[in-house]
Amino acid sequence: MISIGNFSISKEVFNLLILLAVALAVHQIAIRVFIPLFTKMIQKTRIVWDNILLKRHVIRRTFHLLPATVLSVGLPFVLENRESGLYAALFKVLMLYYTITGLLIYIALLDTVQDLFELSELSKKFSLRGVLQALKIVGVLSVIVLVISQLAGKSPVYYLSGLGAFTAILLLVFKDSILGLVAGVQLSSMDLVRNGDWIEMPKHGADGDVIDISLTTVRIQNWDKTISSIPAYDLVSSSFKNWRGMSDSGGRRIKRSINIDLNTIGFLNSDDIGRLKKIKLLRLYLDEKLRDIEDSNTKQYNPDELQFSGNGRRLTNVGTFRAYCAAYLKHNPQIHQDLTFLIRQLAPGEHGLPIEIYVFTNITRWAVYEDIQSDIFDHLLAILPEFNLRAFQALSGLDIVRAAGVFTQKHDVFNRVAQR
Repeated sequence: MISIGNFSISKEVFNLLILLAVALAVHQIAIRVFIPLFTKMIQKTRIVWDNILLKRHVIRRTFHLLPATVLSVGLPFVLENRESGLYAALFKVLMLYYTITGLLIYIALLDTVQDLFELSELSKKFSLRGVLQALKIVGVLSVIVLVISQLAGKSPVYYLSGLGAFTAILLLVFKDSILGLVAGVQLSSMDLVRNGDWIEMPKHGADGDVIDISLTTVRIQNWDKTISSIPAYDLVSSSFKNWRGMSDSGGRRIKRSINIDLNTIGFLNSDDIGRLKKIKLLRLYLDEKLRDIEDSNTKQYNPDELQFSGNGRRLTNVGTFRAYCAAYLKHNPQIHQDLTFLIRQLAPGEHGLPIEIYVFTNITRWAVYEDIQSDIFDHLLAILPEFNLRAFQALSGLDIVRAAGVFTQKHDVFNRVAQR
C-alpha cells in the first residue's frame, strides 16, 4: 500500500494512475506539438497528397493511437496479475478504442483516395464514389461485428456465421439500399454515368448536368438550376439519354428541314442560270452541272426533241438550292466537316417538300450551338427567293381575312358591271 496524506492506495492502482498520466501527457504533446509541427511542414511542401491527408484528418486520427499504444505497452508492467478482472476490462477497452479509431482512420483514408482520384484525368471517365462508399459500409459492418464479439467475449466467426439466418429479412427491409448499392457499383463499373455528363430522364423530370454520383442516388442540376435526385437503380433499370457521346465527338447535330412550297418548284431558264452564276458558291457547280447535262442530252436527243421540257435533263431550282446549301455549309467554319454531312430531300407531303439539313457544328456549347443553327437557317430562308422558291406556311387567320376581302371587292365589281 502507498499512503498519500490521509489516503492509501495499492501499488498497482498507483502505477496505473501514473501510466494514465503518461498516456495523457503523450496525447497532449501529440495534439499541441507534433500535429502543429506536421501541419506547418506539410503546408510548405508542393506535394498535393499530404495536404489532402491533413485535410481529411488522417494524421490527427493516427496520433490518437499514441496514448492507447502507451497504455497497451505499459499495462503488463503495471498490472502484474494478468488474470485479474481489472486487466481484462482495461485490455477490452483498449481493443475497442483501437477498433473504433482504426475505423475512423480507414474512412479518412478512403476520403483521401476519393479526393486524389478526383484530381486525376481518370475521374472524368469513371466515378469512384460508389465503390468507396461500399467499402465504407463493409468497414462499418466489420467493426460492428468486432465490437460485439469483443464485448461478448466470443469469436467474430460466431457472429458472421449467424448472419446467414437474417439474410432474407435484411433483403426485405433494406431492399432499396441493396438495389442502390448494386446499381451504384454497376454505374461505376459499366461507365454509364460520369460527373459532368448531360443526361435526360423524362420519367423524373431531369434534364441537366450530373453533379454527384453516390452509392444510392445520382444528383442532377437541371437547366433551371433545380436539383433532381434519382435512385441509382432507376438509371440501371430504366432508359435515359446521355449526351456524353456528343461532347466526346466534338460536334453537335443540326437536324432541321425547310419545307418548300410545291407550287414554286420548276426548271431553271437561261436567265435564271445567268443570275445564279453571280453567286460565287454556285459558279463551279453550275458550270460542271451544265456541261454534264449538255453532254448527256446531246448523246440521247436531237435539238428538236430538246425543245420539249419533258425530254432530257434540266436544272431545277430546288436541286440548285440543295447544291447551294451544301456549298454554303462546306464553307462555314463552324460546321464539323469530318462528321455526317447530309443535305437531303424528304418525301413531299401536305406541308410541301422538306429539304433536310443534317450536319454537325464543331461547337457543342448549347447557347453557341443555337446561335449557329439560327444564323444558318436565317440565311437559307432569306435566300429562297433568289431561286424562285417560297417556304411553305399554313394559312393564318389574317390570310383568310385578306382573301375574303379580295373576294368581296371582286364580287362588288362584278355586280356593278352586271348592273350596267
